[in-house]
Amino acid sequence: MICPRATYGGDALATENSAIRARRAISGSGTSGQSRDTEAGQALVRVIITIAFALYIALGIHLDKFDPQVRRVMIAYPPTMLLFTLLLALDIRRRPGVHHGRRALSMAADFGSITLVITLGDAFMAPIFAVLLSVTVGYGMRYGSRYLIGATLVAMLCLVVIGTCSPFWQQQPFVIAAFGLSLLFVPLYANALLSDTREAYRTADRANLAKARFLSHASHDLRQPVHAIGLFTNCLRDAKLSPTDVNMLDNIDHSLRSVTRMLRSLFDIATLDSGKVVVRTKAVPLGEVIRDVAHQYEAEIQRAGINLRWIDSSIIVDTDPGLLTVMLQNLVSNAVKYAAGSDVLIGCRRHGKTATLWVMDQGIGIEAGEHQRVFDEFYRVSSPGNDIEGIGLGLAILRRMADLLGVRVIFGSSPGKGTAVGIQGLVLATDAPVAMTIAPRLPKSLLHGARVALIEDDQAVLVSTQLLMERWGCQVQPFRTAPSTAIACDVIVADYDLGGPTTGVEAIRLIRAGQGQNIPAIIVTAHDEERVRDAVADPSLPILSKPTHPAELRSVMLGLLAEGSRPAAGA
Repeated sequence: MICPRATYGGDALATENSAIRARRAISGSGTSGQSRDTEAGQALVRVIITIAFALYIALGIHLDKFDPQVRRVMIAYPPTMLLFTLLLALDIRRRPGVHHGRRALSMAADFGSITLVITLGDAFMAPIFAVLLSVTVGYGMRYGSRYLIGATLVAMLCLVVIGTCSPFWQQQPFVIAAFGLSLLFVPLYANALLSDTREAYRTADRANLAKARFLSHASHDLRQPVHAIGLFTNCLRDAKLSPTDVNMLDNIDHSLRSVTRMLRSLFDIATLDSGKVVVRTKAVPLGEVIRDVAHQYEAEIQRAGINLRWIDSSIIVDTDPGLLTVMLQNLVSNAVKYAAGSDVLIGCRRHGKTATLWVMDQGIGIEAGEHQRVFDEFYRVSSPGNDIEGIGLGLAILRRMADLLGVRVIFGSSPGKGTAVGIQGLVLATDAPVAMTIAPRLPKSLLHGARVALIEDDQAVLVSTQLLMERWGCQVQPFRTAPSTAIACDVIVADYDLGGPTTGVEAIRLIRAGQGQNIPAIIVTAHDEERVRDAVADPSLPILSKPTHPAELRSVMLGLLAEGSRPAAGA
């Protein structure tokens, strides 16, 4: 059995994730790509404080610290405040966002209620001053310096009311003075720290934006030559090569795939750092995702001598197909690197209303002491005697994407027995399952004689793509910009960024308008695929990311040509 005997569960990881979720709930901060909801966090803190007040008041009643009239007020306080808190939380849920009037109302309720219990409770309620101070600082930390100044002024006013209205506190002028100094200097110091924190955040944000811009440009500039090299390498396979040359070509292709994976890892982590990843949930058949990823790694699997098996599945889950595919790719890539010459199994299991996607191998395994560190960025498991490729980002990307999808990564490994990693908590789709169909293998003869309009501004990519397509039997018309005259073609393959004001999408529209037909078309891009997809705003237009594997490009072209060759319905 492929599954190692190590315990899967990642209890430490689960505990850490729970602590992070609790901290985010209290602070009102979201995960990457999610907005902050500080009022919701404040409402949660208010519930906690109200419950703590109720327990402390109950202790005071038990110890007979209040006279009868004060006792009645103290008994009525917790349920009244809790009702207000729940109504406020409901309004925040119904009307999220910034509402200064609502904040002012909550501030009045917070400071008013604290003033009331300290005034009436005399010495026994003196510890509640700590809550008054924390609430004052909390408003500033959540909402900024203006709210901190306002909260400090309101707190000082509350202290004046306490010292004036309570006979007990009138007799404690030095205590009131100490409270006043604390309410003045602690918020001032907190404001100074807050200003420094904001400046540090702005500096870090500028650095992140600069890094994101650099990586965006680097992504485009690096993908172009890698894409061209891949196409030229594929063209060489049709040449009459000696066995030595074929072996050399295989090594070049293997090295190129390694570079491609490393580049994609760097760009994935940069995209996650930018905080601009948008989760697009839809019904996703897990069987199709597993099949696609398994086919993508066929060459690497054969080279590594791995016996890959996957269990076809009819399970359909609600998730982002792009993110889930990248997560599974990273798991399979790790299995290829660390389980050479062994068995690897991909499968999924249903658990009530959720499912877990597993990748299990019988590779070298990982020592227990390294289980926590494998999710750190740029950490690579030590493997004496093995030169493991990669830069140590696969599982770091996996974990961060899991946070975005709201799922959990579970991990187990034993040295000499293997490793199993699962993506747990994939929610089953509520929609009626769509019947999965396996696309038939289309005859490559469809490409023979096909007229292709190829639009690409990079000369190396243009030449390599043209050469590859001509070896497939296509009649290629190459253009570095959108053609200025009407042309006849059967399919259009266009780069998105043509280095000028006209994009590949606009070039496709021009050709279609000139021919008066909705000609099948493909966009190939070295930019971020999701950003291009948003800009294209046409779900029917296939988008391929560079570097694109020739087999993937050919498959999409065959599919489009096959669709175009079928008779229209009712014909």
